[in-house]
Amino acid sequence: MRYNTSVSDSLSDQLLDWYDVHAREMPWRVSPADRQAGIAPDPYRVWMSEVMLQQTTVATVRDYFRRFTDRWPAISDLAAAEDADVMGEWAGLGYYARARNLLKCARAVVSDHDGLFPADHAALLKLPGIGPYTAAAIASIAFDQPFAVLDGNVERVMARLHNIHTPLPDAKPALMEKAQMLTPRVRPGDYAQAVMDLGATICTPRSPACGICPWREPCVARAEGTAPELPKKTPKKPKPVRHGTVFIGRRADGAWLLETRPDKGLLGGMLGWPGSDWVDSALPLPEVPPPCAGDWQVRAGEVRHTFTHFHLILHVLKADLPADAAPDRGRFVLPGDFRPSDLPTVMRKALDLSE
Repeated sequence: MRYNTSVSDSLSDQLLDWYDVHAREMPWRVSPADRQAGIAPDPYRVWMSEVMLQQTTVATVRDYFRRFTDRWPAISDLAAAEDADVMGEWAGLGYYARARNLLKCARAVVSDHDGLFPADHAALLKLPGIGPYTAAAIASIAFDQPFAVLDGNVERVMARLHNIHTPLPDAKPALMEKAQMLTPRVRPGDYAQAVMDLGATICTPRSPACGICPWREPCVARAEGTAPELPKKTPKKPKPVRHGTVFIGRRADGAWLLETRPDKGLLGGMLGWPGSDWVDSALPLPEVPPPCAGDWQVRAGEVRHTFTHFHLILHVLKADLPADAAPDRGRFVLPGDFRPSDLPTVMRKALDLSE
């Protein structure tokens, strides 16, 4: 199905009418009524929410977003923040390269754009950590430019509306074409959020509520009875399993032996326990000397954690260390300077196992 301009406008108008009534309340969102009253979205808040929402649920992001914007209410505040403070606040949100790019982007906006996000789509793409999706989201939602925003929810809506059976990711170009074709010139920012809300609340992955959908009549998949099976996806390969060792040491004064992981790589720039490399489970457990002399004891059990591309199993050793301990790796951090919540999730799991 290919819509002409008048049909596309009619569909976008239908969805905007639905959105005006049913828009979800988000701490980063300007409501349709406020937006139509002339209140513009803050590009800083739009950008931060979009970075946080990548591969993370709205429910998880809400509290993180509030903490970040309470602590760093403007992009200049974030740009001036200490790396360790930002990484600590990000801990538990996952995909830690996003936090590193968050800082790089904030500093680039302050140094190169006088602290204001550029309204130009091409200029947005040149900022650190901003790819095609995020650039389109900022241009559309913050600056009301007609760029289609194609997240997982929008992919599902487009696949069903047009009954596209090509599996993802091969279907992405066709889905983007359909999404762009329906993006209106009037209120494109509200429209972008409306399609995402439609996918999140009505056109859900399982048991879509077709009976109350504003697009139920033009939806080809609903008419054909194929909506529940769309979008199709290419089967994923099984995730490999890796394993390693971590050492959790603590002095009598309560100081923990910690290290900051290298900036590049998984969990880059985050606090963590010294340990071994993570290798394929088919290989022997890596041999690595303890980071400090002490009576290291193996803790019963193991830590299991899943990353995007692999499952991880960690073995934990713990030791009470003397006051004059001199570590070969890492540094001692006093209790007042350390919160377990500053650790990434997998390292918090190791701490829980050691106790």
